[in-house]
Amino acid sequence: MTELDFEFLRAYLKQRSGLALTAEKRYLVESRLAPVCRRFNYATLRDLIGSLKIGHDTAIERAVVEAMTTNETFFFRDRLPFDLFRDVVLPEALARNAVRRRLRIWCAAASTGQEPYSIAMLLQEAGAKLAGWQVDIVATDISGEVIDKAKLGLYSQFEVQRGLPVQWLLKYFTQIGEQWQIAASLRSMVEFRQFNLLHGYEGLGTFDVIFCRNVLIYFDAPTKSEILARFGNSLVPGGALLLGAAETVIGLTDRLAPDAKHRGLYGHAPAPTTALRAAAG
Repeated sequence: MTELDFEFLRAYLKQRSGLALTAEKRYLVESRLAPVCRRFNYATLRDLIGSLKIGHDTAIERAVVEAMTTNETFFFRDRLPFDLFRDVVLPEALARNAVRRRLRIWCAAASTGQEPYSIAMLLQEAGAKLAGWQVDIVATDISGEVIDKAKLGLYSQFEVQRGLPVQWLLKYFTQIGEQWQIAASLRSMVEFRQFNLLHGYEGLGTFDVIFCRNVLIYFDAPTKSEILARFGNSLVPGGALLLGAAETVIGLTDRLAPDAKHRGLYGHAPAPTTALRAAAG
């Protein structure tokens, strides 16, 4: 792959997915796009890039974006965000919504479904606290391929061994041959949609909780700022945003601010005081 071809791919992926590839990721492009070349019968990566430059084949374009944006996930990944959700975010949301008794949660980069299903299990464990509540979990990802897998809720032995407590495997999964399928009651709790974080959010509605972890690290600063501002618009007053351990809103948006007590938890930034507003005026 020539330098010009790599620069074309960098611009192509940035425009369509927000992915900001650095020069040292060149090896990643070649390794992830080699299977796409074989799938569409291109002899070389350069031939594939030539097809992208011509355009008009949405299947190839989609395959390239999905190959470069499919990321690793597993059940209860990094644990802390799920503990925060169970112990802090969920109790606050239930108190805040006690009258309307509805809770909306968005997993903004759901991949193959382990994150939203982890949340669904925590909600099931909450039991009587959610009796009579309407709970919506919306799970989105740019990749249609991983969304299709997530809808099935079917995982290998390796996948269920990563982060999932054994007692919950036995409680919430059924073994089918060499795979495990999550219970239909949990699958029905999650609405999966293919969605690009660079597109408009209006059709999604607003949410009490947004999970978007280990995604912003792949974007440049302007793209991060744009997405975080949209998250701010998508959160209800008092809502919570959970980011990955290496991610932050600091220096990227004035709409959101870190929670003073809990690392990785963010909410709407406090409104300026009257004195500060007067001084600014």
